[in-house]
Amino acid sequence: MPSRNTCHSASRGKGRPRAFDRDLALRKALEVFWRHGYAPASVAELCRAMEINPPSLYATFGNKAALFLEALRYYEHTYWDAPARRFLAEPDLTRAVAGFFREAACILLSPETPCGCMVVLAAINIDESETEIIATVRELRQATRQMFTQRLRQAILDGQIPPDTDVPALAGALNTLLEGLSLQARDGLFQSELMAIAAHAVRMLPPAPSRPLPRS
Repeated sequence: MPSRNTCHSASRGKGRPRAFDRDLALRKALEVFWRHGYAPASVAELCRAMEINPPSLYATFGNKAALFLEALRYYEHTYWDAPARRFLAEPDLTRAVAGFFREAACILLSPETPCGCMVVLAAINIDESETEIIATVRELRQATRQMFTQRLRQAILDGQIPPDTDVPALAGALNTLLEGLSLQARDGLFQSELMAIAAHAVRMLPPAPSRPLPRS
């Protein structure tokens, strides 16, 4: 988890000033950005959700774009880093893919997180002038595709899938399925329905290469 930084906001009466919980503020900002998207989310609404005033938001995060980027990275780190590590560490490709997509379905419909992936949904229709946001979202999506690519190439080395597997295409297909799950979660599918879709990820994998029979 990211380290928790605290700073002081306006004092409450004559008591000690209330500690600012940065992680909690980012979670509240995530909810606003997820519901409305980046552009329609107003600073006023973000401040109400985070329980801070506009000067505090600007002093703490810089501006709305910087807040969005920090919330985005917080989301990725908090909810997706551990599943990604488990995916890459699992020696069996089939179990790795099945486990990752099962976890993804749980995350995307978790009551603790906004339904659907923040990277896929909240950054839709970003104005082309927001170059840093566009570049960051693209990098995050490419990082996920690269994760699939890395694991598939390892599976080839381990003899779990054929050496002529079209790794870029298969990695792209798995990434597309993951992004599609986000849209389905946003549309209100039940957990069982999302799990059933996620189970198809394993069926995308080519069969393991046949091994020659041992000589008698």
